Amino acid sequence: MSADQSPTTVPFDAARVAKAIRQRLQSLQRSGVTAIRSPGKSQTDLNELEKQLATIEQNGLPELQVAATADSIGPNEIETTAAVQPEPTVTAEQTIPSETPSITLSTSQENSVMPSKKQSELAIVCQEVANCTACAELASTRQNTVFGVGNPNARLVFYGEAPGADEDKQGEPFVGRAGKLLNKIIEAMGLTRDEIYILNTIKCRPPGNRNPTPEEQQNCAGFLQRQLEIIQPEYIVCLGAIASHSFLECKTPIGKMRGQFFDKNGIKVLCTFHPAYLLRDPRRKRDVWDDIQFLMKDMGLKIPKTSEGVT
Repeated sequence: MSADQSPTTVPFDAARVAKAIRQRLQSLQRSGVTAIRSPGKSQTDLNELEKQLATIEQNGLPELQVAATADSIGPNEIETTAAVQPEPTVTAEQTIPSETPSITLSTSQENSVMPSKKQSELAIVCQEVANCTACAELASTRQNTVFGVGNPNARLVFYGEAPGADEDKQGEPFVGRAGKLLNKIIEAMGLTRDEIYILNTIKCRPPGNRNPTPEEQQNCAGFLQRQLEIIQPEYIVCLGAIASHSFLECKTPIGKMRGQFFDKNGIKVLCTFHPAYLLRDPRRKRDVWDDIQFLMKDMGLKIPKTSEGVT
């Protein structure tokens, strides 16, 4: 802003912009983005942005200052600085080309202020999933599509069955009780969710948490194929019989598929029990941990002496 330009207070619909930011935030999370970076600022974790956004939604934005910067933005753009009160003060800066605030992306693996090629490609597929109505029943009953989350450069993908109620509400796979157990398994491997990728057989929750139909799985198969072509993982862990049978196109009992790798288009595929099944029958946790150690050995990961919370 030049010396002769002074900020001008303008009317501001905080609720509308907060809603637009939340929709964008959910889309970024489903695309595997873990942080954002405003120009000249350090990156912000999306979880922190969630807290800031909740403050805006609760308290509104009492003031918005706008100043034209003709040398850096177009005639239909404005640069905004919004201050949120009461404390803590949250400052958000973004260039707004129209009604929806734009956000500059960054991942935990990359310090670039621009999205990677893989992130951009996944974002395109994610938007197509969000617009999909191929399964009329699922499209009419869902709250959110559940695209997938994690590192677009992941070596390892966990492949589940279908979203549940928690996943449908948040738009992210494995966030309920089964998700917490999966997190423990991932942590026992010495990894984090930011280092792997998680997705499901289908992108919408079947009503009543019923099993997805073959037709529904087929309707989502193209999205899955494109996700995997973009991520190019070395390993996939199929969680449960539905995921295993769908991905490997077989009907072999899951108990007989454990403890070995299957090849699918050059990817090593391991099948094991679903975390939700382990909650019903904790005795099977040892079997899953055996499978995970088999995987870790092949991946060259150090196997811990203990597996607290997993077995």
